[in-house]
Amino acid sequence: MSRLFFNLTNAFPLWVLIFSTIALFYPAAFVWFLPYIPIGLGIIMLGMGMTLTFSDFKDVLKMPRAAVIGVICQFTIMPFLGYSIARLLGLEKIDPHLAVGLILVACCPGGTASNVIAYLARANVALSVLMTVVSTFAAILLTPLLTKVLVGTMLEVSAMKLFLDTLQVVLLPVVAGLLINRFAPKVVKQVTPFSPFVSVVAIVLIVACIIGLKNEVILGSGWRLLAAPALLHISAFTVGYFAARCLRLSESASRTISIEVGMQNSGLGTYLANNNFKGTNAAVPCAISAVYHCLIGSVIAGIWRIKSPKPDEEILLGDRDGQPDCSS
Repeated sequence: MSRLFFNLTNAFPLWVLIFSTIALFYPAAFVWFLPYIPIGLGIIMLGMGMTLTFSDFKDVLKMPRAAVIGVICQFTIMPFLGYSIARLLGLEKIDPHLAVGLILVACCPGGTASNVIAYLARANVALSVLMTVVSTFAAILLTPLLTKVLVGTMLEVSAMKLFLDTLQVVLLPVVAGLLINRFAPKVVKQVTPFSPFVSVVAIVLIVACIIGLKNEVILGSGWRLLAAPALLHISAFTVGYFAARCLRLSESASRTISIEVGMQNSGLGTYLANNNFKGTNAAVPCAISAVYHCLIGSVIAGIWRIKSPKPDEEILLGDRDGQPDCSS
């Protein structure tokens, strides 16, 4: 049974694609989930928390350089790309809230799906988990702040409301899951085989719900709305990888940073957009983003899985073999 749930979880990109397509043409099948989006996101974050132990936070000290570089890339590369692409494609001319949604999801932390993709890509899964955790907690402050700075040039944004919403749907359930793991490990052991799949179901329902609600906007907005998230994630995967290589991280760590930078917590972005910009189309790019980053991540994972990296014996500081020289 656990093997079945493992395989179903790894097929996450397929479920996102299938059910998002269904929602696009048969929205009634998923729009009923709208009132339950906060609950669904809470389940995802609780599941993440239940995979953590207090000792995991000590592990950051074992690979500080890679973790720090990764999180800095997460909150610099992606927000810059989100803002630049929104401006380049003129999303604000179609609807300013579409530009807001793209920038907002770009300012979100890494998603839990990145850990699955890191595993499939033969990247550094431990580093992936650490980056997801650290960026998730950092997002409590950085997501509202960056969104306010970048989106404030287009629309009025309440950084405090974004902060309180992020605090509520990130910190509380993650800490709750962490405490459950600490004080009720038997419960965690019982739910571990299927909890990742439950998280997959939750994110698929969230994405399909928003796509169903906004199907007319998606079908009627032209190529820019579809191209913007695709360009965002393709650029993020690429820039994240080469930035890590230029900073002399190992192949395995560079793959991990590429995946973490390229895959955002679109569920969180969807919730924040839906809750802070009610009645607008801000959540649409976030939902489309979930489809794209899963598909692109899966393709990249398949390519990298064929070409296994060298053993990750170092989070490189001194070994220059095979490293690009970015000093010139």
